[in-house]
Amino acid sequence: MASSPDTAPQISPGDHRAYMQYALSLAKQSPPKPSNYRVGAILVDRSTNVVLSTGYTLELEGNTHAEQCCFAKLAERHGVAEEQLADAMANASPRSLVLYTTMEPCSQRMSGNLPCTQRILRLRPLVSSVYVGVKEPEKFVSENTGRKALGDAGIEFVHVEGLEREILEVATAGHVK
Repeated sequence: MASSPDTAPQISPGDHRAYMQYALSLAKQSPPKPSNYRVGAILVDRSTNVVLSTGYTLELEGNTHAEQCCFAKLAERHGVAEEQLADAMANASPRSLVLYTTMEPCSQRMSGNLPCTQRILRLRPLVSSVYVGVKEPEKFVSENTGRKALGDAGIEFVHVEGLEREILEVATAGHVK
């Protein structure tokens, strides 16, 4: 069963490693496939330390990425399309949101879906920081330009160190070695 903000563990504000471990626990719920990375994502309100939404690869129908699922579920709770989420949340109350994701958000999608970096940029200026566990391996996309795009937009990009081996092990389950 998928985790929800209501069942999120209590994590101290600023405990980036604990949030990354929580994101990793979500990634483990993703089905192993040779054509996807298993990734987990968590959106947190920095001012209240409340988990607003979670997601993992293939959680929702279609070829969905973790960040995409996270944002789509939040949009559904707000009763808007994902493209309208920034306006809906800004009107509800100004927030400083932080995204934790086990892998660097994609900058290209071979499936034709909107890349996760573009989804994050749509939430600018609400999303102020993106914390990642590992850089995206070059297996599917030779050069991920997401980090630069986020930085250029003023979104802080932070690597949370210490879980790389476990994150990559989970992410690549189902891949041919």
